[in-house]
Amino acid sequence: MKLCVIGTGYVGLVTGTCFAEMGNTVHCVDLDAEKIANLQNGILPIYEPGLEDMVNHCGGKTLFFTTDLGAAIEKSELVFIAVGTPPGESGSPNLEQVFGAARTIGQHMVCDLLVANKSTVPVGTADKVRALIQAELDKRKVPYKIAVASNPEFLKEGSAIEDCRRPDRVVVGCEEEHVREMFTRLYRPFLRSRDRLIFMGTRSAEMTKYAANAMLATRISFMNELSQLCEKTDADIESVRIGISSDSRIGYSFLYAGIGYGGSCFPKDVQALIQTAEEYGASADILKQVEAVNLRQKQVIVQKVTDKFGEDLTGRTFAIWGLAFKPNTDDMREAPSIPIIKELTRRGAQIQAYDPKAMEKAQSVYLKDLPNIRYASGKYEALEGSDALLLLTEWKEFRSPDFDEIIKRLKQPILFDGRNQYDAMFLRQLQIEYFGIGRV
Repeated sequence: MKLCVIGTGYVGLVTGTCFAEMGNTVHCVDLDAEKIANLQNGILPIYEPGLEDMVNHCGGKTLFFTTDLGAAIEKSELVFIAVGTPPGESGSPNLEQVFGAARTIGQHMVCDLLVANKSTVPVGTADKVRALIQAELDKRKVPYKIAVASNPEFLKEGSAIEDCRRPDRVVVGCEEEHVREMFTRLYRPFLRSRDRLIFMGTRSAEMTKYAANAMLATRISFMNELSQLCEKTDADIESVRIGISSDSRIGYSFLYAGIGYGGSCFPKDVQALIQTAEEYGASADILKQVEAVNLRQKQVIVQKVTDKFGEDLTGRTFAIWGLAFKPNTDDMREAPSIPIIKELTRRGAQIQAYDPKAMEKAQSVYLKDLPNIRYASGKYEALEGSDALLLLTEWKEFRSPDFDEIIKRLKQPILFDGRNQYDAMFLRQLQIEYFGIGRV
C-alpha cells in the first residue's frame, strides 16, 4: 500500500518504519527541515532499540522522509496523522497540529482518501477532522470522498518495534466497510498467527486508547499508595505484589511500587480523560486520585533522604542512577527523576548523575538550568565521593552491579532503591543501609 505518515515523533517514526519493513511505500512527513535532513542521513531524533537499523535498511527503498506534505498526500491512499497532542493548561490535549494536518490534507487531496488518527485524541476528534477536511474540499469544489478512522497506537517505549510487529491487538474505529477491508489488508502481515484486529466505532476507539492507559496508571498508583500503607504496618509490598498478582483475575503486569509513572502517555492521558469527564458532566474521582497519588509518589524518595540526612542537604552529594522515565529509552518527559533532582538541589545537595541514554536530553532540555549537577561517564564514576546512591531508573546495567565497588566508592554504604530492584536482605548482609519503597 502507499502510505503517508504525518509526524516523525515517536509514534510516527516507529509506525512508518514498521509499515515500510513490510513492503509498503511510506512517506514520513515533518515540518522540521533539520529533523528530516537528519533522518535522510540515518540520524534519529529518539532512541528506541532496533529502530536505527530498520530506518537505515528501509530508507530510500520503501521508507522516505520529506517536508513536502502536499506531494506525499498526492502519492498516498491512506494518510496517518501522528502529530503531537501536548496537554494544555486545562489538561485537555492541544489539537492544533491535528487540525492543521486535516486542513492540509483537504487542500492537497487528488482522489478519494482514507485518513486515520494515530495521535491520541479526545472522543469526537475524528468527526472534527472529517469536517475540517470536507470544508477544504468544499472550498476547492472537488468531489473527492473522505473517510476518517481512528487507529490508536499501543506502543511501549523500549519495546515499540516488537509491539508493532506482534501487537496484542489492533483497534480500528471506522464506519465504512471499505475502510475495514483496507485496514484488514494493511495489518494482515502483522497478524498472521492470530487475528487481533478489533473493529468498533470511531468514538469507542478514541475512548479505548485513553481507557487503556488510565487503567494501567491506576494499577501503578494503587500499588504506590499501598506501599505507603505497607511501610506503616511493617508489611512488604513485594510480598504483597506476589500474593495478589498470582490471582489470574489480577495478573502480574503494572503492579510494581516505585517512584511514580512518567513518560509522554500516562500523565497526559489521565489528565485528558479527567478533562473529558468534566466536559461531559461525568465524574472522574478515581482518576483524580490516580494523578494525585502519582504526584505525591515522586517525592517519597526525597522524604526518605531527608529522614536520613536532614532537611538541609547542603554539603551532601548524591549519586543518581537513571534519568529516563523508564529503561530502553532516552525519553525524559514527566520523568520522576526531574522533580526528585530539583528538590534535592533546592535543599542544597550536589548531584552526580548517570544514565545510559538520557543524559544529553537531561543536560540540554529537562535539567538545563539546574545548578549542582555533574554528569558522570559511567555508573561507578557517579558514586565517587557521594553520600548515598539513588536508583531512579531500572536499566539492565544497574540490575547486578558490583556491590563491593559501590561500598568502596561511596562515603558510606547507603542505597535508596526507587524501583525495588535489589534484594533488601542480601544488601543488609553486605552492611549496605537499604531503603526501598514499601519494603520491610
